[in-house]
Amino acid sequence: MAIKQSELILNPDGSIYHLNLRPENIATNIIFVGDQDRVEKITQLFDSIEFTTQKREFKTSTGIYKGKRISVISTGIGPDNIDIVLNELDALVNINLETREVKENHTALNIVRIGTSGSLQKDIPVDSFLLSSHAIDLNGMLHSYQVDEIAHPEIEDTFVKHTNWSAKKSYPLVIANSTELANKIISDTVFQGITATAGGFYAPQGRILRLGLQDEHLNSKIDSFNFNGIRITNLEMETSAIYGLSKLLGHHAVSMNAIIANRANGTFSENPYKVVENLIEYTLQKLIE
Repeated sequence: MAIKQSELILNPDGSIYHLNLRPENIATNIIFVGDQDRVEKITQLFDSIEFTTQKREFKTSTGIYKGKRISVISTGIGPDNIDIVLNELDALVNINLETREVKENHTALNIVRIGTSGSLQKDIPVDSFLLSSHAIDLNGMLHSYQVDEIAHPEIEDTFVKHTNWSAKKSYPLVIANSTELANKIISDTVFQGITATAGGFYAPQGRILRLGLQDEHLNSKIDSFNFNGIRITNLEMETSAIYGLSKLLGHHAVSMNAIIANRANGTFSENPYKVVENLIEYTLQKLIE
C-alpha cells in the first residue's frame, strides 16, 4: 500500500523533506553529531567527499575514509530532531520513494553518535570516552510509538521507585544499544553506563535560572541510582531517541560521549575541543577495522 503524500513528504526534486537527501546520497555507516559545524571537523579527515547538502540545522556530508564510505549528519539538539532524522533516514533506505511502498528487503544502518556530555559520577573523569550501554528516556517522545518490545520494565520500575518519579511525567523507558555495533566500537579505555536523555537543557537537567524545579532533588537521585551495578553515568538530549527508534526500525546504534565536564566534582576539561577531536579519530578508526 502506498504511503500518503501527507505522511511521506518529498521536496520537488524528490528528496526527503527535512534532510534534503535522496537514497544515493547516504552511506549505510552514519555518524551523528549535534552541531552542524562538527560535520566538517570529521569530514576534513576523509580522503574524498562526494556529496554535501544542508537544510536548516541538518547538514549531511558523504565521503570515503580509508576506503570506507561514511555519511556524517548533524541532527541539531533534542529528541524531537532525532525523530525527524531517523525516520527520514529509514525512509531513504527502506521505502521506495517513487512508488511510496515499503521495500521487501530491509536495509540496516550503522549509526554512531559522537557527542559531548557531562559525567554524573566522580570516577568518570573529564577527557574520557563513554559508550552508552543503555539510555533512559526521560522526555516521553518514544511513547508515541509501540515500545513494549524494546523496554526494560524491571530497570524502569526500579528507577521510578528510587526517584519517586512524578506520575504527571512521562514514564521512563530504558533501551539498550546495539550489542553488535558496540562490540566493534568498545575498548578497555572506554567507560560504559546508562545515559539519561532529557527533553531540555535547563530544568529537565536540573539547572535553575529563574524558574524552580518540579523536583529539586531529582539529579542527586539520578546520580545515586544503581541497578545490579549499572549506573546512570551522564545526561544529555539525544541518545534514548536514537536507541529507541533504531531498535524499532531495525538499525544498529551506539552513542559515544566525550566527557568534557564532571558535574559530581565540578570540573571541566581544559581543552574540550581536543577531547572531541580524539573521540572522532577513535570512532573513525573503529568503524574501518
